[in-house]
Amino acid sequence: MPKSPPRGYWLFKSEPSAFGIEDLVKVPEQTAPWDGVRNYQARNYLRDGVQVGDRVLFYHSSEPPLGVFGTMTVVQAAYPDTTQFDPKSNYFDPKSPRDNPRWVMVNVRLLEKFPTPVLREHLEADEVTAGMLVMKRGMRLSIQPVTAEEWAAVHRLAGRKPPR
Repeated sequence: MPKSPPRGYWLFKSEPSAFGIEDLVKVPEQTAPWDGVRNYQARNYLRDGVQVGDRVLFYHSSEPPLGVFGTMTVVQAAYPDTTQFDPKSNYFDPKSPRDNPRWVMVNVRLLEKFPTPVLREHLEADEVTAGMLVMKRGMRLSIQPVTAEEWAAVHRLAGRKPPR
């Protein structure tokens, strides 16, 4: 029997005023598209790296408090981001061809909203999470890989067991 690829771990950043964990809690089936990614490296991670079943840390960025507010799982792999074709969308890209779309999105489902978020200062103070990409000065990517050790450490800091 073919061996399935190892599970991937990611951190997805979003400004809570645009789409926060509370928004994901409220949508039907707590499942939503992760759209609006407009950085080529982040797009490449979504397109080439993120797979169904991968686990994701939901990170609130740009607006305090900064930190990991919960976890998600990927339920649909990359497909064309529909917002790139919508002139009314903030993510409209008039140069993206419909026959070869430039931008992609994935669908995610909430696994858990942490009772208490793991704030940036907690990440910074921990030996394992201090080295996460999100902690690097100038790191602005909205999609970032996370190691299995970092995934487990965030759960430890949240006082939670990592989901299987």
